[in-house]
Amino acid sequence: MKGKRAIELLAPVGNWECLRAAVANGADAVFFGVDKFNARVRAKNFTMEELPDVMKYLHKYNVKGYVTFNILVFEQELEDARKLVEACIEAGVDALIVQDMGLVQLIREISPDFPIHGSTQMTITSPEAVQFLQPYDLEVIVLGRENNLKQIQTIANKTDVPLEVFVHGALCVSYSGQCLTSEMWGGRSANRGECAQACRLPYDLIVDGEKREMGNIAYLLSPKDLAALELVPELIEAGVSTFKIEGRLKSPEYVANVVSKYRKAIDEYIAGRDYNPTKEDLRELQQSFSRGFTYGFLSGTNHKQLLDGTFPKSRGVFLGTVKKVLKDAVLCELQAPVKRGDGIVFDAGRPEEKEEGGRIYDLRKMGQKVEGEVQNGLIEIVPGRHDVNLTKVRVGDRIWKTSDQELDRRLRKTFEAEYTYKLFPITIDAYGKAGKPLVSVWRDEVTGYTVTVESEELLQEAIKRPLTSEYLQEQWGRLGGTVFELAHVTAHFSGNVIVPVKELNRMRREASEALLALRQEPKQYKKHAVSTAVQKQNHISAEAPQLLVLCRTMEQIHAACETDVTFIYADFEFTTDYPKAVQAVRKAGKHIALATPRIHMPGENGILNGIVKAGPDAILVRSLGAAHYYIEQQLSLPLIGDFSLNIANHKAVEMFLERGLERVTPSYDLNIQQMMDMLAVAKTDQMEMVIHQHLPMFHTEHCVYCTFLSEGTDFTNCGRPCETHRVSLQDRIGMSHPVRVDIGCRNTVYNAIEQSGAEYLNHFIQHGVQHYRIEFLEEGADKVKEVITLYREALQGKRSGTSVWRALKATNQLGVTRGQLTKANHSDKTLQK
Repeated sequence: MKGKRAIELLAPVGNWECLRAAVANGADAVFFGVDKFNARVRAKNFTMEELPDVMKYLHKYNVKGYVTFNILVFEQELEDARKLVEACIEAGVDALIVQDMGLVQLIREISPDFPIHGSTQMTITSPEAVQFLQPYDLEVIVLGRENNLKQIQTIANKTDVPLEVFVHGALCVSYSGQCLTSEMWGGRSANRGECAQACRLPYDLIVDGEKREMGNIAYLLSPKDLAALELVPELIEAGVSTFKIEGRLKSPEYVANVVSKYRKAIDEYIAGRDYNPTKEDLRELQQSFSRGFTYGFLSGTNHKQLLDGTFPKSRGVFLGTVKKVLKDAVLCELQAPVKRGDGIVFDAGRPEEKEEGGRIYDLRKMGQKVEGEVQNGLIEIVPGRHDVNLTKVRVGDRIWKTSDQELDRRLRKTFEAEYTYKLFPITIDAYGKAGKPLVSVWRDEVTGYTVTVESEELLQEAIKRPLTSEYLQEQWGRLGGTVFELAHVTAHFSGNVIVPVKELNRMRREASEALLALRQEPKQYKKHAVSTAVQKQNHISAEAPQLLVLCRTMEQIHAACETDVTFIYADFEFTTDYPKAVQAVRKAGKHIALATPRIHMPGENGILNGIVKAGPDAILVRSLGAAHYYIEQQLSLPLIGDFSLNIANHKAVEMFLERGLERVTPSYDLNIQQMMDMLAVAKTDQMEMVIHQHLPMFHTEHCVYCTFLSEGTDFTNCGRPCETHRVSLQDRIGMSHPVRVDIGCRNTVYNAIEQSGAEYLNHFIQHGVQHYRIEFLEEGADKVKEVITLYREALQGKRSGTSVWRALKATNQLGVTRGQLTKANHSDKTLQK
């Protein structure tokens, strides 16, 4: 364990009841959303007006409160963002959890000392990414869920910033902050708290153009739930400071259950005792919510264990399979305890359809009724008469226990009546002499707050039973109904003195109330008056717009070299092929930039160094880690920031430019109005617009190739089927979305339909944007040349953006979408086409 650092248990709360459940079961801190600015807009959340009361409640019990601001902030929202930041400062919030780098900049302008936590949405997965954030003095960094224990330890050894890791709850299949699927399909951005959970949908596996028969496995991207209770000691040893539980949309019973289990595991480790959770502990966790449990990537990569594939939703506890269907019951060989009143569901392998389920009415063994809970054995389960249609139940169906009323009642008891999880020690120094007041100094040993309370009656000489430390301990120790307990009293009296008991009681009440009031006073932070108003830029450029092309194959590279394009990006699956691309482009007398992977893990600097050695003219930077690595190298090469840096407002643009990037690419989360709002005030001559592409939807550590085309578990033993096969995922409407790998064996799922921003080219040009990028995926040479010609003519004013759109639509089998740019109804009619 690195030094003697505090270990924090952080719980999710979506409403007041969940907040009470977290506090009552031992959470050290909670995180919650306020109004619209958070990554769980479907949670009830709290209002800005409630903030002071929330923080008073939490601080009464010495629990910290972190507000989630873990979304991208659009240009027109910066003023509302400022108001929320200031409200958090005034309410004494303990930290803001932030994704948007422009918001980080804004917070630091408002307050140099208000704590900021870097959200997992920042995609921080390496020491270099942590170091990139050093100038902004972040208090905590939340690592990506894909970091394993060894990588966490590597990062911890290279930073003093406390590290936070998710240990329990739902897993995103995509890297947080890098999923654009909901955005593409429904205009509901995951980077805006509106994830539509496309990863929980069924997909067909298409291998080399043919549908692969998968049996009942249809949920190819739906991970099990993370449960790292058994890894608590290893996580602490690796350097984790904060254990984070996911679940702001979950029930208060879930919060109570999960918090209590991890509280015990952490406390046992700190106390130096060996602790292994019992089977009952794990079953209770499964009962509250479970799609099946996994360690995720914490214990290393095992693609076979990450998902089940047969269902996408919470199942609960597995009881067994149906051995026989009787007239009024089913026969089951129990694998977990069950009792009357438990809820069950019969899983026939078709979770998308209505499933048979209900409550257990009776349990029988060989026809004889059984009372109480049955632990194991061959048992007849009798469901409620009107709950289950047994004619639809088949031998072999799996049976899950979906609810346990007794467990829920026990969990509710922990938070229905308000009481403190633990009492906080107070020490008292008392002194005085006859004819003077009794003076008592009360100290809250946890917070360090002190109050001095004097008696209103003067001390008298005692004839018998004078005041002693022991007597004051007895009288002042009656702190029932408060959050305090008296540790000890030290008394210093001149002679034997006494004061009435009622006066001692009054002093106790006054002191405990005063100490509580001090706890509940808002923390004080430095705060400056800041305006978010910004001067509109005067976008006048005499330079002709430049067309850039991103290629993913050598065929595309050669085709682009035969056009008038002078600047080409290479974005290959294997960066080891980059030297060939550089050679071909240089031979054609053109310039080339090479793209980094979107993820940067510990030990992957060799990949970044290999890109430099390939000799490009520039580098397309796709992660904070890569940005830091190259900036520290002080390369003479221009660094161009890509969409994956999630730039959504002018402050983020300025921040990345100031850090050393030459140009930046806006986030794909912006619709046309939000884009124009940003372009109006940003340095557009240093921005690059992607105007044609297949949108990269999922970007994931989970390898579809290894999981379904190999007997192996990771890249060391999978046989590399990605080198000999092409895989796509076919959705419910028949669209096949290509899956491609990168040098780190990560998968990107691209949208089947390419999208075009051609219709908005004139607006971008008028706002001073000079660099326009076309991205290719699987296109052949002729298609590459055709698309380049269309966009070149549009930039030269020879054809309208609308005609480009129509020409593309006419020649593409699947059509062309306008993509995220038109996902909203825009009030500015000049932007309508």
